[in-house]
Amino acid sequence: MKYLDDFTIGQSIQLGTTTVTKQDVLEFASEFDPQPFHLDEEAGLASMLGGLAASGWHSCALTMRLMCDALFLKGEPLGSPGVEKLRWMAPVFPGDTLTGKLVVENVRKSNSKPDRGFVTLCANVEKSDGTKVLNMNCTVIYPVQGADR
Repeated sequence: MKYLDDFTIGQSIQLGTTTVTKQDVLEFASEFDPQPFHLDEEAGLASMLGGLAASGWHSCALTMRLMCDALFLKGEPLGSPGVEKLRWMAPVFPGDTLTGKLVVENVRKSNSKPDRGFVTLCANVEKSDGTKVLNMNCTVIYPVQGADR
């Protein structure tokens, strides 16, 4: 899928899986989100998270990697105007395996630039036991097939 025309509302795109390691959690948190419950098991246990947990931003980065591997790097997206909604629904712990899926929520041509359009995607990520951990809506710009750019 690399053109706007390749997407249909309701279409589902499987993102694959990734497993989170303790080292991943500690390295990401050390650099980007050094809150104690992301860096220390005791602090994690004492927190509302109930254990050493990955940063929500780490979960987002893992989701982005899954989206790139399954979709964006297989096509030619032109960019994105951003994320409209992001929810962290459950903590992600070392050892969790995450599975992602995208659902196409909207497809529309640009009013001002007829050579491109917008695909609104809803990313859903869950643990292997079915626990939902992340929900995110984003819009991606794709070229229209056959249009001059």
